[in-house]
Amino acid sequence: QVQLVESGGGLVQAGGSLRLSCAVSGTISNLRALGWYRQAPEKQRELVADITPGGSANYADSVKGRFTISKDSAKNTVYLQMNSLKSEDTAVYYCNVNRFRRSDYWGQGTQVTVSS
Repeated sequence: QVQLVESGGGLVQAGGSLRLSCAVSGTISNLRALGWYRQAPEKQRELVADITPGGSANYADSVKGRFTISKDSAKNTVYLQMNSLKSEDTAVYYCNVNRFRRSDYWGQGTQVTVSS
């Protein structure tokens, strides 16, 4: 059974930093990418960043240059380093396992609140 456990969310002032972690356990077939999504109140869930097994990263335009996604394959963990945080980054952040021709796996979500 696949489980995704997120940590690292919290309250931070604008301009500050946070690092999210997502520990993935279980056997995953057809993996395409590990990623982070976010959902703000009354908005749709959106991709923040993802990274392929080969290390190729993709970012939403709104976070380019501020956020960095990385992974530690030995620990089965994916990270999201968030710098220069803005109030508009406030959202629930979800870890995601995206697979080819299979359903995704999702974490439970972690709240990130940026105060201005």
